[in-house]
Amino acid sequence: MRGDALYEDWPTNIMIACATVAAVGLVIVLHYEVLSRIVDHNRHHAEGAGRRRLVAVNLWLLALHTVEIWIFGATYYLLLNLADVGGVQGMHAHSMLDSVYFSAMVYTTVGFGDMIPVGPIRLLAGTEALVGLMLITWSASFTYLEMTRYWKERHGLGGGQG
Repeated sequence: MRGDALYEDWPTNIMIACATVAAVGLVIVLHYEVLSRIVDHNRHHAEGAGRRRLVAVNLWLLALHTVEIWIFGATYYLLLNLADVGGVQGMHAHSMLDSVYFSAMVYTTVGFGDMIPVGPIRLLAGTEALVGLMLITWSASFTYLEMTRYWKERHGLGGGQG
């Protein structure tokens, strides 16, 4: 199918939109649930754990972002292998690892270098970049709040909000 004709193929466009909404919904719910579990755990089990708590938070967040990248990567993989949704220039084969690598570049907003989306799949790529930026920022804010709690506990700082 010609590149121009891809944009006029509404079933394909709807499939891309549905896959994008599903992936975005899944990673946002997952992110919220993991952060909620971390807060609950720290509130009930990690009093005085200080540094260990902060290291654990960062390891959990790293794992969480990795899973989210894999979710988007699996979405690219499925779409690229099951439908005529465009492609990714520079991706030699539509392998899972190439899809995850591409997802990591998009999610972290590193940018397009050796792989560039072409066709309707760009909707997923553009949306993933926005969601990745949002979730990384959410994690950074969460880490800041955990650090603030740690410093207040460690140095006996009281008052203020937090």
